[in-house]
Amino acid sequence: MARAIWKGSLSFGLVNVPVGLYTATQDKTIHFNQFEEGTSDRIRYKRVNERTGEEVDYARIVKGVDLGGGEFAILTPTNSTQRRGEVAHHRYRGFRRPRDIDPIYYRTTYFLAPEGDAARRAYALLRKAMQESNKVGIATFVMRNKEYLVAIRPEDEVIALETMYFADEIRTPSEELPNLSTDGKFTAKELDMAQLLIDSLAQDFDPTKYHDDYRRQVEELVETKRQGGVIETAPRRRARATSSTCSKRSKRASRTPGGARRRTGPSPQQVRNGPPSGPRCVQGSCTLKCEA
Repeated sequence: MARAIWKGSLSFGLVNVPVGLYTATQDKTIHFNQFEEGTSDRIRYKRVNERTGEEVDYARIVKGVDLGGGEFAILTPTNSTQRRGEVAHHRYRGFRRPRDIDPIYYRTTYFLAPEGDAARRAYALLRKAMQESNKVGIATFVMRNKEYLVAIRPEDEVIALETMYFADEIRTPSEELPNLSTDGKFTAKELDMAQLLIDSLAQDFDPTKYHDDYRRQVEELVETKRQGGVIETAPRRRARATSSTCSKRSKRASRTPGGARRRTGPSPQQVRNGPPSGPRCVQGSCTLKCEA
């Protein structure tokens, strides 16, 4: 069962609907740990004071803004302009048609669900009214010390919330990107050929047809290594080794039980189980291919 990451209310006019905010997606990215090469020793990061080099407890860390010239504006929780949970409702700024909003403004999708049995009817009424009017609500609210601009739109079973970028967060392409051309002149034949190509590849969007092939290849590689025993295990205990013991271990490791020298470098199985052959970028560029 999903857990709400925020609780508040949808407020517009005289209507107030208690709701909870839930994540609408799940991250299936494979997350790697970091190890020192040649060992199974994990790499760890610590928060340290750059002047003293000593580790600092998280409870003693505050935030600040670099003003330049070695000066900083330090902000403590008591100085914060918006504390967590201070604004527990969505403040509506009006309703808009979905086509009026450029998708570039959309950031992350969440679900809004009614909180309590008493809120179900008002929630369902709001969703139905928004569906029939083909409108989305624009609102602002504060969550985790950050103010969000959001679009609240109806789905078939739920009201969805899209966090959005503010206008000053969107870059202007003509000012940021080189080699853009907006004054190109094309013949009617050129446009007809381009449109014919697009029409020949047009199809209904079915998200189930698309899969993360790179993730699948990595999962297969990990499973192959697990079944083949080509894995590293973390040591149960670590003892400080002297130079003499390291030398003896190195000599023993370089010979097989029969006395012959052991082959160094990766085994044939390790070579076969190399990195996945997923999509690669050459010099930072990839090709986007449209398939029918």
